[in-house]
Amino acid sequence: MRKLSGTEAALLHEPNYGVVTTLREDGSPHSTVVWVDVEDGIPMFNTARGRVKPDNLENDPRVALLVVGGGDFYRWLSIEGSVELTDDGAEEQIDKLSRKYDSEPWSYRDGEVRVKARILPERVVAYGLT
Repeated sequence: MRKLSGTEAALLHEPNYGVVTTLREDGSPHSTVVWVDVEDGIPMFNTARGRVKPDNLENDPRVALLVVGGGDFYRWLSIEGSVELTDDGAEEQIDKLSRKYDSEPWSYRDGEVRVKARILPERVVAYGLT
């Protein structure tokens, strides 16, 4: 595992969307758009119990994340690794992300259990980041 560099982490501090890919039980990829976060050089995203992503990650923790900077496809970051899932701090994180992306506090849904997904990078490729 390696932490992201300052330049790489800066892309995740900005309100750029990511595409996360997990693996289904049959090995086929499942990709979705996510809000991204970074703490101490560790990339993260947030999801909820009962969705496909956490189920896939509990079966197989391998993940890929692609973040494109400001819609400029010449400025991007690709991260491959494994995920650690935790409920600890997940509600605070989704509220932080909602404020970052929507400028509004998170609207909780009854019975929703949020999950923080910490990506432990094994391979990082960056393009156009200075």
